[in-house]
Amino acid sequence: MLPLPLAFLSLLLFSPGPALAADPTPAGAVLAPIETTPGGVSSDSGNPYAVIPEGYTSPQVPAPIDAISHNPSPRWHAAHAKARAFLANWTVEEKSMLCTGTGWSIGRCVGNTPPIPSRNWTGLCLEDSPLGVRFADFVSAFPAGINAASTFDKDLMYARGYAMGEEFKGKGVNVALGPMTNMGRVAAGGRNWEGFGGDPYLSGWATEMTIRGMQDAGVQATVKHYVGNEQERNRTTSSSNIDDRVLREIYTHPFLRAVQADVAAVMCSYNLVNGSWACQNSKTLNGVLKTDFGFQGYVMSDWTATHSGVLAANSGLDMDMPGDVTFGSLTSFFGQNLTQGVNNGSIPAARLDDMAQRIIASWFLLRQDQDYPAVNFDAFRRTAPENNSHVDVRDDHFKVIQHVGAASTVLLKNLNSTLPLCQPKSIAVIGSDMGPSPRGPNGFADRGGDEGTLAMGWGSGTAEFPYLIDPLTAIAKQARRDRSVLQWWLDDWDLSGVAGIAQTSEVTIVGINSDSGEQYITVDGNEGDRNNLTAWHNGDNVVLAAANASSNVVVVVHSVGPLIIESWIDHPNVTAVLWAGIPGQESGNALVDVLYGLYNPSGRLPYTIAKNRTDYSADIIYFNGTSGPEPQVNYTEGLEIDYRHFLAKNITPRFEFGFGLSYTRFNYTNLQVWNVSESKRDLEEWGLYERWSGSNESESGGASGAGGAVGGGNRTMVGSFTVKSLHRPRWTVSADIQNVGDVNGCEVPQLYLTYPPSAGEPPKVLRDFARINLDPWQAQKVSFNLSRYDVSIWDVVSQKWVIPEGEFGVTVGKSSLDRGVVGSFCPSGKK
Repeated sequence: MLPLPLAFLSLLLFSPGPALAADPTPAGAVLAPIETTPGGVSSDSGNPYAVIPEGYTSPQVPAPIDAISHNPSPRWHAAHAKARAFLANWTVEEKSMLCTGTGWSIGRCVGNTPPIPSRNWTGLCLEDSPLGVRFADFVSAFPAGINAASTFDKDLMYARGYAMGEEFKGKGVNVALGPMTNMGRVAAGGRNWEGFGGDPYLSGWATEMTIRGMQDAGVQATVKHYVGNEQERNRTTSSSNIDDRVLREIYTHPFLRAVQADVAAVMCSYNLVNGSWACQNSKTLNGVLKTDFGFQGYVMSDWTATHSGVLAANSGLDMDMPGDVTFGSLTSFFGQNLTQGVNNGSIPAARLDDMAQRIIASWFLLRQDQDYPAVNFDAFRRTAPENNSHVDVRDDHFKVIQHVGAASTVLLKNLNSTLPLCQPKSIAVIGSDMGPSPRGPNGFADRGGDEGTLAMGWGSGTAEFPYLIDPLTAIAKQARRDRSVLQWWLDDWDLSGVAGIAQTSEVTIVGINSDSGEQYITVDGNEGDRNNLTAWHNGDNVVLAAANASSNVVVVVHSVGPLIIESWIDHPNVTAVLWAGIPGQESGNALVDVLYGLYNPSGRLPYTIAKNRTDYSADIIYFNGTSGPEPQVNYTEGLEIDYRHFLAKNITPRFEFGFGLSYTRFNYTNLQVWNVSESKRDLEEWGLYERWSGSNESESGGASGAGGAVGGGNRTMVGSFTVKSLHRPRWTVSADIQNVGDVNGCEVPQLYLTYPPSAGEPPKVLRDFARINLDPWQAQKVSFNLSRYDVSIWDVVSQKWVIPEGEFGVTVGKSSLDRGVVGSFCPSGKK
């Protein structure tokens, strides 16, 4: 490793940032005039969810410094005990160094904490991304998070996470900066492809299984971005204004699942939440995350998302990344300011102890004190031979990548059993998305360009492709085996050429795409978020030109999210559609597996594909002002995001959430619901929880904000969201499923609940799913467990989970619209 000049490092760690004599309270949120998006959707739908009043800021909640003593898991208890002993003799200055990054590009990784040789501490390496090791060679480029979600397969989610974790550890990375689990609230959201879709339970399961896989491999996982970072445009200046109930039931649910998976770190986001910066919002950090969830690890800032020293530390931020106020500024909000804050009493000494202990406890939790590999690459000096050992960490992970790629491919249309292909005599492959980029797979920095086949979005959530198998290459390989004649036309703008080869082929395969990414890169006018929901590169016209010339067109879609496909989806010559998402390095191989029936498609849509952009309940706030009030992103659609909105407003989508076809057929029968007996201890614990009320009147006599939102109360019960009686199985739902087709296939039964009308929930909400493999005419009983948490709603007055009175509907079906088999039960015991 290149030596860090001591004076240079000390300057960063122990020099105050600008204007740090005192940390100002963040400015209150001032509501901007409602902006109308290019799609025509107002940011305020008129639904009765609270918008923060002018001048409001989130109330202060003290750091739960003793949280680690409140019922931590045995693993966390042991890790914290080791951390306390390890830190026993550290000075205030050393603890401050532990909590402060070394500064951008000072070190081998995108984030580094400084070594302290006298304490036998080598520092931490923090590295992107959610789909592979960024800025390194001999690593894999995994399918994106949205594809992991599309599998609806918990085992595959874990397997992908484990394989990625092995690669991070193999490179010597201590802390992997993933998974990303922000909700797909808006269809055009730039980083939706990094996350897990438009439902909190699907995102929650994918988050939990990914983290379990990564951490079982030995690397610390970081769940991000906490919270309300659902759009890229103006992400560093806008306030996400979220009602308390909506915050708890939708946007923090995946983070709760991360905590239940023992996640080591949480990254707070760039935006404000209800008027206070996310990285110094004590209601979301101290109140929700550390108190309600009982989170035992540490909170790090997104890169330069820290806005203060004392205030941020007291509000729950444990680590400032990358350490400097702005990239390369050589000043820090933490570092010396933490030391000074403790010395002058602005920061309690116990709080700095808590910050340091959380960081070291996560290190012990993952056993990184035991023969952990040293960093063997350099993210910033990749050509320096002394810093790059070129360790190949890929093993046979291409198998997992190809498997996830095939399992996540969604069959949306298949007229006359067009697919699977069976030794077609002639094939035409059309569209630039089917071939390689002229620049190669890594020709654009951070994949900030769109040429050739799309297998990864752009931004910090990327990795270097070791290679990229494009669809044309893979199809050519299969065509040689089948002795098919193969032609191709990759020019998206010469439509006469498209028609020319389409009309002479038995089957025409057309590839289209749509790209997006992170805000700091603009591609073709798209500043992270997409400007529209149509195919890029003239894609819709390419499909129509092919369909007007050929009677058998298969469309392959590589997209970061939903597209509006109304111009061609009902064309009679478009006989099949495969939605392949963002599949990673084995893109073409995974596609061929599905096209030719080597893998029976079983992917399901993790979001709704609408007929019109205006059908969605929310959209991007495209605010380009340079002065005046910053944009207010008001989550006034409340609980009605994605399919929940379509059901609530009776809007017919083109393809619904959870939809996906197969090469076989399945029948559902015999729904049953029954109670699960529970122990005396569980009953007693639940009784205590029900009697406990989280609503404590403030000194002024009013109720303080919860989750930073208006209304609600303070909370004092550490870990109340994770009490075992709240999450243990209380009811079981089962259904019989049979393969009634002629080939083996996987089915994805999905469990949806319908709450009593008085609960104020959308018409249906997903609560679980499974993936089962069945031979022809084989049947299997599938069971799902429901906990009290699963049937509860968040009561903003009592500040606890409450089971509504009345009858619940139960549906086990193939998608959010499929009725499958239905039943009912009464969890409260009161109709």
